[in-house]
Amino acid sequence: MPFTELRHSTDPRNSAGPRHGALTDVRLFHTEHGPEDAAHALLLVHGWGSDSHEWVQHIPHLAERYRVIAADLRGHGSSGVPPSGNTPRAMAADLAALLDGLPGRAPVTAVGHSMGGQVVGLLAADRPDLVHALVTVDPGYGFPAAVAEAFPRMAEALRGPDAVRTAIAIDAWDYTPATPAWIRTWHDRRLEAAAPHVLAEAFAAMFTDPGAIGARPAAERHLAERTRPTLSFRFDPEHAEWERPLLRHPASEVVCWPGSGHRLHEERPAEFLLVLERWLERAVPEGGSGGPHPDERGTGRENRGAQ
Repeated sequence: MPFTELRHSTDPRNSAGPRHGALTDVRLFHTEHGPEDAAHALLLVHGWGSDSHEWVQHIPHLAERYRVIAADLRGHGSSGVPPSGNTPRAMAADLAALLDGLPGRAPVTAVGHSMGGQVVGLLAADRPDLVHALVTVDPGYGFPAAVAEAFPRMAEALRGPDAVRTAIAIDAWDYTPATPAWIRTWHDRRLEAAAPHVLAEAFAAMFTDPGAIGARPAAERHLAERTRPTLSFRFDPEHAEWERPLLRHPASEVVCWPGSGHRLHEERPAEFLLVLERWLERAVPEGGSGGPHPDERGTGRENRGAQ
């Protein structure tokens, strides 16, 4: 069934009980594609104000070889809209509970765009037993101070009476002259249908609330804890150069496509799929696991999520 009723902790470090965070109920929409006996499973996670339909250009090709799970995050698309708690960490907890309920699917390669990059990063940090590799598509972290200083004003405007118009204005930063018009129209319409409180809560949790990892140096601390190999796509060369030395796993790579927009996987789907599959063949051999960074084997950090 495409809908799963979840009742679990709001902290992904403990999807089996209430030690961290309150229990929450959410109805999560997800679909599965591809062979049941595939050696690898991919979890596709969309960005802020979007839904899993942003992966429709990629699912048919990936499903020829991989088991593909595409989910709408809480508050987005066809999933339930909680009155509060619409944060990347709660979204990561939802995905942990979803994977726990799908026998034989985990560990997965978790692929996240924008806010989804935060979500899959938190999932991998807190439940490494569920994730053997990460693919982040212009992830929503690592913004320099010159950009981050505007986040409080944006967060305040999103709490105001014209949240949707504010969200569309923020989203306009994501495009370049090379971005096809249909992509902008598609995402503008998703934002027009979004619950304003979800947009506001998620944005604040990404960038301004305590514990947010969107801006530097919080993002640097987040990446310093990462043990899984990561393929990161960026369109901004400065962001790519910032991130490259922070991804310490030897199989990690940063790919930069200057001139593209924030949604480069939608703008250049064929190239994205080619780079993704070639990297998976190198970093996560057939039936294998990306595993922890060599420096962290035997430290216990690679098993934190199973405690």
